[in-house]
Amino acid sequence: MARRIIRDNATLLDEYDNLSSEDIVVGRIRIKPGEEHILLDLVARQVTLFPSAVAQLCSRSKVFQVRILGKFMVPGTTAIYNQHDILSLVSEYGRQGVGQVVCKLDRANGGQGILLFSSVEEVYNNAVFGVLQYPFVIQPLIKECLDVRAVMLGDIVNAYARHNPNNFRHNMHCGGSSLPHELSSEQMQLCLKVMKRASFPYACVDLLLDSKGNTWLSEINLRGGLRGSTLSQQNYLDAVEHIHSKMLSDFMKRTGGEGELK
Repeated sequence: MARRIIRDNATLLDEYDNLSSEDIVVGRIRIKPGEEHILLDLVARQVTLFPSAVAQLCSRSKVFQVRILGKFMVPGTTAIYNQHDILSLVSEYGRQGVGQVVCKLDRANGGQGILLFSSVEEVYNNAVFGVLQYPFVIQPLIKECLDVRAVMLGDIVNAYARHNPNNFRHNMHCGGSSLPHELSSEQMQLCLKVMKRASFPYACVDLLLDSKGNTWLSEINLRGGLRGSTLSQQNYLDAVEHIHSKMLSDFMKRTGGEGELK
């Protein structure tokens, strides 16, 4: 039987129980919060996913990003899963003299889940009282930084800086403005290293450039807002489709056989 090539969620759901190691799913799988086990199940059944399950889960979870990409982030960035984790961080940040901190809610986007606290102790209090739901991310606030989004689409690279003088959230959704930004070779290499580590074939990579000349990873996503980019939504979708097609073609050449489009 020819391997099945599935390109839409409706077909994936219809064929889900029948999928095998011969089959391929192309494109982001739309799953609800709590359904991430679907990715694990597909990987366990050796179904090939483009993009990878790691990239898809990473796009959905800031906490997972910290676990596998933390070495590229602002020092002290920590994934918090429970009260023990936050209590340990209170002591660690106290030893380091960390003041204001940023808390990132795990699945919120567009800057809406980015919270500023005067101290990690304040975060601890909110978590204990049930105001903050686990898991979440905490990192020291970096003041006077430049926020850069790099849209990485194979040979197409489009970067722009985002700035909001009235809000520490620089997202365009939160009222920020943008200017074109040319990535340095160091910034480009950081983007590529992050994408390789998390198996992203393309990405929107958010960077923080601090006043000391350091570049840190903020977040990565398979799909992010393009307000501020010179790319249109259709440009982006066309580029992603081209990358998917090339990945599929290369895979078929390596493994042989033909595919039946579902």
